[in-house]
Amino acid sequence: MGPIRGFKKRKRAEKKAERCAAAALTASGQGTGDWWDDFSSRITGSLSLLKEPKSFESVFKISRKTFNYICSLVREDLMAKTSNFTFSDGKVLSVDDQVAVALRRLGSGESLLNIGTSFGMNHSTVSQVTWQFVEAMEKRGIHHLRWPSSEETEIIKSKFEKIRGLPNCCGAIDTTHILMCLPSVDSSNKVWTDYEKNHSMVLQAIVDPEMRFRDIVTGWPGSMNELLVLHNSGFFKLCEKGARLNGKKMELSEGSEVREYIIGDASFPLLPWLLTPYQGKDLSDSRVEFNKRHCATRMVAQRALARLKDMWKIVQGKMWRPDKHRLPRIILVCCLLHNIVIDLEDEVRDEMPLSHHHDTNYKQQYCDVGDKFGVELRDELTQYLSGRLPS
Repeated sequence: MGPIRGFKKRKRAEKKAERCAAAALTASGQGTGDWWDDFSSRITGSLSLLKEPKSFESVFKISRKTFNYICSLVREDLMAKTSNFTFSDGKVLSVDDQVAVALRRLGSGESLLNIGTSFGMNHSTVSQVTWQFVEAMEKRGIHHLRWPSSEETEIIKSKFEKIRGLPNCCGAIDTTHILMCLPSVDSSNKVWTDYEKNHSMVLQAIVDPEMRFRDIVTGWPGSMNELLVLHNSGFFKLCEKGARLNGKKMELSEGSEVREYIIGDASFPLLPWLLTPYQGKDLSDSRVEFNKRHCATRMVAQRALARLKDMWKIVQGKMWRPDKHRLPRIILVCCLLHNIVIDLEDEVRDEMPLSHHHDTNYKQQYCDVGDKFGVELRDELTQYLSGRLPS
């Protein structure tokens, strides 16, 4: 998603944006702590009972550096809006105020009413501010979610191989359900009912070794399984046309080669470019070993989705009658924010515990679709890896 740019160019652009943001904040008197001192003094309700009520990180779960960078991305768009949002005392919200309100709404998942009470503003103001932030972020931050360049892909493949030895692997794919509370009396809502009898929207994500989202698909109803969501994705179409996962092949033992591929669990089809684990009982030792390596490697996708929901709790709980046209855009922006935290190497993220549980109470699904070229590739990899058992 988004324009493809070189890794070094993107890093330079991010550093330049950070410098510009810092300069703008200093010029406006907001970079010296004055903004946070004023904003934090408005905090009431449950937020005021935090152990560290004056700690920026305790409220937003990101560093000030990351916050300033996000402000720099959306500042121009938010300033261009004619709406004058105000606190209850009539003070107009600055760009920093608006970003803070939106981040709290996305990060906490609390109701509009609770957010408004905590920050001293009308709940409708919270709603409007959050939506304008979402619109600005999906426009200005989309370059943080894109398929890697050829140079980056080689680094990604090397890092995946270091996990448990899978060669030439370019990503791990997984899906999660964003739960919704919809009125059951409306028959049109049946399409959103998934196999666990919940109303949900599906998010499919392909992840790199650092838990960064490289491709996402969302908006499809929970009634669609992984196979259907995958088949309707742009990523699938690109792979089938040979326009993606078409980079360098890697030579294995005895002259055999392995192409680029991604890995997914048993709910996905086995394809020439998507490898899934062996199913069934009484598997050979080499196949058991392959499954172990496969499982350990694809764990990054499960952890990424779990971290997404832990960090941006608006997509973790059951959303009360959301706008189903706006929800995919909110999910996208949460994914962008997830990536920004990784790209800026935010130290606050290291304090969060790692989990791989993102769809609690959802049972494993199984797909019996298998392509013969996928079977051949998996068997070749299994044979190759059987001579490289872990110590």
